[in-house]
Amino acid sequence: MAEKRDYYEVLGVSKSATQDEIKKAYRKLAMKYHPDRNKEEGAEEKFKEINEAYEVLSDEQKRKTYDQFGFAGMDGAFQQGGFSGQGFSDFGGFEDIFSSFFGGSGFGGSSRRASNSPRPGQDRYMQLRVDFMDSIMGKTETIPLELDEQCDQCNGTGAQSPSDIVTCSRCNGNGYILTQQQSFFGTVQQQSVCPDCRGTGKRVTRKCRKCNGMGYEHKRIKVDIKIPAGIQSGQQLRIRGKGERGTNGGPNGDLYVEILVRSHPTFKRDGNNINITVPINALDAILGCKIDVPTVYGDCELTIPEGTQPNTRFVLRGKGVKTRNGQGDQFVEVTVEIPKKLSRKEKELYEQLRSKETESAFDRFKRAFK
Repeated sequence: MAEKRDYYEVLGVSKSATQDEIKKAYRKLAMKYHPDRNKEEGAEEKFKEINEAYEVLSDEQKRKTYDQFGFAGMDGAFQQGGFSGQGFSDFGGFEDIFSSFFGGSGFGGSSRRASNSPRPGQDRYMQLRVDFMDSIMGKTETIPLELDEQCDQCNGTGAQSPSDIVTCSRCNGNGYILTQQQSFFGTVQQQSVCPDCRGTGKRVTRKCRKCNGMGYEHKRIKVDIKIPAGIQSGQQLRIRGKGERGTNGGPNGDLYVEILVRSHPTFKRDGNNINITVPINALDAILGCKIDVPTVYGDCELTIPEGTQPNTRFVLRGKGVKTRNGQGDQFVEVTVEIPKKLSRKEKELYEQLRSKETESAFDRFKRAFK
């Protein structure tokens, strides 16, 4: 058996920590390691360790005893019922752990009574890759999805009819039971989920024929996701009711779809603007010309003035991404391609041009140093 760690070390707080600091540390760790969220190996044991530490340090009397006697002062209490040691099994769901921090009364009282009320399911997350042009123009994507949907015959109750739902006789509809045990500190009242109704406070005498009492049906469906024009990588779309199923007749959570836009070989997006690099030959840069530049909306004529230098940038107004907040521009950077091989005729013509130059660019550069 692994050696137990110091409770302060478990929660990551100092021995002089206030109750607020202990509560804050516990809430953060419980959120991280709760088995409803964390499926990694060892998360359940970690969660139990965190709960045990909090059970002691959140109680001033137990904390005082622990500070004085260490684990030796705790053994009797835990063996006699001071701490259930059952980890997350005594909690009705992920929300129940934290209900005591938001208007509940400890780990019992009103927070436990609320465990049998309908609760929405957890949200789901997925990623969807789309082509660059689809992100600019918008598109509807159809994706397959498996989910549990509320049974439309029993409306999630699991009963064949409303009259087949009765109050649990064991917990009297509370959803939990109370037991008392004698411990090192005296009589300890312990609260746990009712094993008969599993915290719902209700029992079904006759199961729904369609879902066999489950209250939901597992389905394979296709969902249409409307991708709005102008969406960017990292943005999320919300699909209501397509998340995990709720409990006690609660609605499903939502599905969040993160959009990942594939890169384009030519267009590069920068906010709502689009950048593109186009090549022209040396003669076009010298003499000027007109070219048809690709944009996301089709070709657009661009005038290249004579004497255009390499890496000059031109702007095509209104040819960028169109969103609800306006429309961007397209920036065109030209690169000048110098031929590596010339025909004899081309070489003669270039030689004639060079012979007519009175001063080369390099000569002007050198003259600046004299």
